Amino acid sequence: MTLGKSIRIYLKEGSVTGIKLAEVVNLTIQALSSPRKKLSELNEFFQNQINTQGVYFLIGTDDETGKSKVYIGEGENVWERLKSHAVKKDFWSEVVLFTSKDDNITKSHIKYLESRLIEITKETERYLLENSNSPSLNSLPLPDRDAMEEFINNIKLLNGVLGHKFLESQISYKTEKQITPKDNIEELTTVSEDDETELNLKVKNITAKAVQTDEGIVVLAGSQVSENPSENFGYKTLRNELIEDGTIQETQNGPFVFTKKHLFSSPSAAAAVIVGYSINGRRTWKDYKGRTLSQIEKLEIKTAGNTV
Repeated sequence: MTLGKSIRIYLKEGSVTGIKLAEVVNLTIQALSSPRKKLSELNEFFQNQINTQGVYFLIGTDDETGKSKVYIGEGENVWERLKSHAVKKDFWSEVVLFTSKDDNITKSHIKYLESRLIEITKETERYLLENSNSPSLNSLPLPDRDAMEEFINNIKLLNGVLGHKFLESQISYKTEKQITPKDNIEELTTVSEDDETELNLKVKNITAKAVQTDEGIVVLAGSQVSENPSENFGYKTLRNELIEDGTIQETQNGPFVFTKKHLFSSPSAAAAVIVGYSINGRRTWKDYKGRTLSQIEKLEIKTAGNTV
């Protein structure tokens, strides 16, 4: 059984755009979020929380691509590190830092956290990563390692509550491999009947697979894409962006394919990029029983309504 969590957030200026202090109730972890322009205020009012050891995220936008970008760091004195970054790094506009109320985190602990957080951010592929190097994972005694993994789970939780999901996997029930245009397309696009959460789309000679999540729909690696882009400007632009960043590639002996999973905000957007024209995704994506996404949702609502 999954237990709920209680989060307490303090807004220093009474505004969601200002400095925020977030805590998981009854735990020692604490998070501080601040706009770059308010770093001096952050140090003035929260000296004890930032003049200590911890890990932090510098969050902003990449100038060339316009995509979200993050830098992950650690420090025995986080404030000293932030002062340096304010001078040397231009891209970021917000910092989110994590420390412990009981100061029971050592240098070895924060180096472990930094390495794992970089590793997780690479795996989720949500934000561009500013870090040029991946620090090796230092060895910790098993009890310490388990404690830090639990600390990471709470970092994910607080980071998400503060508006950033780059530590969250796009799909949680399976591990995907990345593919290349040389892979066997028929094998990659075979629809499984073993997982009721998996959806498929078949239009003419195009086959794609996806998973619906709380955030939208995740198209899986190996899904095929029409050679013809949609006339809809928004979908055409999105398709071109996915080709430019390598998410969609042309195969040597077949159609374009997704080389890795990708999250779309709606099933219709995903379907339109795949088939090359505007289409109702809720009537096109189906499970292995042949039920459309629209039918599945109506059934779930009806079933919930009959629950006493």
